[in-house]
Amino acid sequence: MTQPSIALAVTRSDGHRTLTWLALGALAVALGLAVLGLPAVDLHGPLHRLGIMDPFCGGTRAVRYTMLGQFGLAWTYNPLGIAAVGAAGLLAVRASVGAAFHRWINLHVTWTPRLRWLLVGLVVVVLMVLEVRQQAIASLLMQGAP
Repeated sequence: MTQPSIALAVTRSDGHRTLTWLALGALAVALGLAVLGLPAVDLHGPLHRLGIMDPFCGGTRAVRYTMLGQFGLAWTYNPLGIAAVGAAGLLAVRASVGAAFHRWINLHVTWTPRLRWLLVGLVVVVLMVLEVRQQAIASLLMQGAP
C-alpha cells in the first residue's frame, strides 16, 4: 500500500514556522501598502522601460488593491496579487488558530518524481499564461497607478 503524496495532520507544533513568519511579514507589507500607498521608489527592471513585462508586473498594485477590497482593480493589474494576499491570509488564520489552541494544521508532502514534475509543469504553464496576459496589458502597466 502506498502512502498519499499529500496529507494534512493536526499536531502540537507549527511544522511550517518559516512559512508562517513569511506570511505574517507579507501581510504586514501589504497592510503598509494599503495604508501608506505605493512605494516612492521605482521597482521596475530595465526591460519594463522597453515595454517588456514579466509575470509579476503589476503585483505591487494588485496587492494594494486587494488589501483595499478593490478586487476588480487588483485582478486587472495582476491576479497573483489576490492569490498572494489570500494565501498569506489563510496562513495567518492558521497561525492564529494554532497559537490559540496549541494545535497546528500541517501539510505534509511526499515529493515523488511525478508530483514534482506536475508542480513544475503547473508553475511553468501559469507563468507562461501570466506572461502573455501581462504583456497584453503592457500599456496599462507602464502607466502610473490611478
